[in-house]
Amino acid sequence: MWRDPGAPADSFYEVRPECTDVPKSRFRIKAGKTLSARKWHAAFSPEGYLDIGKTLSRIHRGGIHPSIRGEVWEFLLGCYDPKSTFEEREEIRQQRRLKYAALKEECRHLFPLVGSGKFITAPVITEDGIPILDPLVLLETNTDNGVVVPPQDNNAGSTMAPSSTGANLEKVTDKRTIQWMLTLHQIGLDVNRTDRTLVFYEKKENLSKLWDILAVYARIDTDVGYGQGGSLTE
Repeated sequence: MWRDPGAPADSFYEVRPECTDVPKSRFRIKAGKTLSARKWHAAFSPEGYLDIGKTLSRIHRGGIHPSIRGEVWEFLLGCYDPKSTFEEREEIRQQRRLKYAALKEECRHLFPLVGSGKFITAPVITEDGIPILDPLVLLETNTDNGVVVPPQDNNAGSTMAPSSTGANLEKVTDKRTIQWMLTLHQIGLDVNRTDRTLVFYEKKENLSKLWDILAVYARIDTDVGYGQGGSLTE
């Protein structure tokens, strides 16, 4: 019996022209089996309730079309309740964006490179909380306002603020902040290696956004923190 082999999904992930040895995706888009955009939108009621049973059945048979993968996974990961309405989800979405902005600002206060459009790949602090003055570190942490170093008037010794010189360095004493800052360069190294063949990750602003997300998460979830390879799950 003839079977539809399906269409390759590679065209949905733009690869850099010079990368000619990229393995082909084994996933195939199969008509009538793969959850398409049309089937996905039809699974919602006028109010926005999702028929999760039929959706999961379709996914089990043929996977998810690449064009809707992001929004489908928001439900599969439990970000939204299938019984929620369009309006309820939009409200949740806006609340989460505000929450993330606040958390990112908190991290930016501790380390100004967060949210700056840049990221680091070299250690910026020792395990004893002493800022590293290596030229590479100073170059990487150079924001538009200057080199990132601890402020002179920081009584807590747990934040780093912009300064135009490498003087007036202070030791960071907060253990939680030290542990967090020790992971920032490792996150940067992993981000720099994330799907190098894809055009999307050629742009530094996309890499820095990924670094921001992982850096913020490592700060707020100290139980999990950051594990090498976390950038591959974003």
